[in-house]
Amino acid sequence: MEITKCHIQGLLTIEPTVFGDNRGYFFESFNKDKFDAEVPNISFVQDNQSMSHKGVLRGLHFQPPPFEQGKLVRVIQGSVLDVAVDIRKGSPTYGQHKSILLSGENNLQFWIPSGFAHGFLTLEDNTIFSYKCTGRYSKESEGSVLWNDKDLNIDWNISSPIVSEKDQIAETFKQFKSPF
Repeated sequence: MEITKCHIQGLLTIEPTVFGDNRGYFFESFNKDKFDAEVPNISFVQDNQSMSHKGVLRGLHFQPPPFEQGKLVRVIQGSVLDVAVDIRKGSPTYGQHKSILLSGENNLQFWIPSGFAHGFLTLEDNTIFSYKCTGRYSKESEGSVLWNDKDLNIDWNISSPIVSEKDQIAETFKQFKSPF
């Protein structure tokens, strides 16, 4: 398992070692000791999974303290463009984002600590997205930033994704007041 730091402090890309033969493949999708070496004292309390059709965009979501969530995300089947936006006040990379292609073929994982807004665009039908969370989901605490905000300048490479009503009316980044 290879863990790589990104240009935005706190974000990590995790590439498992895949063992394949004529039967198929095997890889370790999570190893607490290896993860703790980079991100100590993290406990996951909830696992989530979604299935989406091609062109679905979910996000950019976050939960403020005391309901914040770190997320370890991966794709089991299909592919996504996954995006994390730094929303930590005082961070030198505040408002910057990292995009990464996650797929059932590359088996990459992306660690997104609390203090980031997160979203993804599905690039294939029947994409299965899975993530481990450090905090439980709280509907009353969920926040979002507008996915296509010009100030964030995220290249989703799509003009009309399928977006929930909630995500269509999210705050712009200029309106947004970070709780982090």
